[in-house]
Amino acid sequence: MRSEIIFSDVLRVEPTIHSDERGSFSEDYNYKEFSKIGIEDTFVQDNISLSLKRNTVRGMHFQLKPFSQSKLIKVLSGSIFDVFIDLRTQSKTYEKYGSMTLSYGEGWLYIPEGFAHGFCTLEDNTSVLYKVNNIYNPDSDSGIIYDDNFFSINWPISRNQVILSEKDQNLSSWEEIKDKVEL
Repeated sequence: MRSEIIFSDVLRVEPTIHSDERGSFSEDYNYKEFSKIGIEDTFVQDNISLSLKRNTVRGMHFQLKPFSQSKLIKVLSGSIFDVFIDLRTQSKTYEKYGSMTLSYGEGWLYIPEGFAHGFCTLEDNTSVLYKVNNIYNPDSDSGIIYDDNFFSINWPISRNQVILSEKDQNLSSWEEIKDKVEL
């Protein structure tokens, strides 16, 4: 397994893939192996999203304490432009964001607690798996509008192409919720 830090404490993890004439095999997730690279979260819930159309944006989501979540993300089909915003007030990258493109077969993306997370699908029929270390709690659910001017995220699509859920269309700006966020 290989890993690299791509932004603050966000890691990209690539499991070892064994290939031969039949195809391939990988031990995709193993707590012991992940703990060797510093990911010691106990993941308690798996979620899968399927986006039928490219240009679907999901995010920027996070949960408030005591239900903050770290996420281990893997693309099962298609590809995404993934974005993570550091909301940890004591971090050197507080209020900064990072991004990367992640496609099927490219391993995992680990995002620790204290980050808002979202992505844009780059292909139709994109499926994404999220392992999370805390159970979803609707009362702790929060988010920031994907095109918030404060962060000026450089999304790979124009605003008139974006497909959003009603919930995501109605997310607040960072300035509106910043003082209420405790992660």
